[in-house]
Amino acid sequence: MSHPLPALSLLETRVLGTLVEKERTVPDTYPLTLNTLVSGCNQKTSRDPVLQASETEVQAAIDSLKRGNLVVESSGGRVPRYSHNLERVLQVPSQSAALLTALMLRGPQTAGELRIACDRLHRFADISAVQGFLEELAARPAGALVIELPRLPGARENRWAQLLSGTPAAQPQAAQDVSVDDVAALRADLARLEDEVRQLRELVSRLAAK
Repeated sequence: MSHPLPALSLLETRVLGTLVEKERTVPDTYPLTLNTLVSGCNQKTSRDPVLQASETEVQAAIDSLKRGNLVVESSGGRVPRYSHNLERVLQVPSQSAALLTALMLRGPQTAGELRIACDRLHRFADISAVQGFLEELAARPAGALVIELPRLPGARENRWAQLLSGTPAAQPQAAQDVSVDDVAALRADLARLEDEVRQLRELVSRLAAK
């Protein structure tokens, strides 16, 4: 890649990821028509977040990706069909393309989660193989394509995110673990408040009776 690509939008990464996914999982229908691509972008499984993109919005994303040579339109046939050019433009092997696809379609994930998510795209032997390709993508001389995110409180593994959409925003802090003592104290406070409410109701009832 002679120059860095502009940051892609969420829908552009969804279109690109869907094309790579469908090429490997349903090759008989690939390249994809606009209608099939819209359905793939909006499907409710293996997608995070779930989108409701229109044909017009998907077509605009396709046109933008075509300008960066990431998507190619096939001529001939009754309707246009679209294929991706991700591996050649980014100069990455198929294993790395599979990882980028899972990250584009499902958002940040740990190496273990990525191994499972990539099973139909590329079967990695173990988590260390996933980790190795992620580290290569993060250390590319032409520019990093993934980044390892800071570990969230309570998490045992770091998650990875793709950088085709630019540097991800700071992740919200996870809720801190609540101890058994904290739960007991909350329950005691709740019981005390419920008792006070009961006493106030009894007082109101007596006053009303007078």
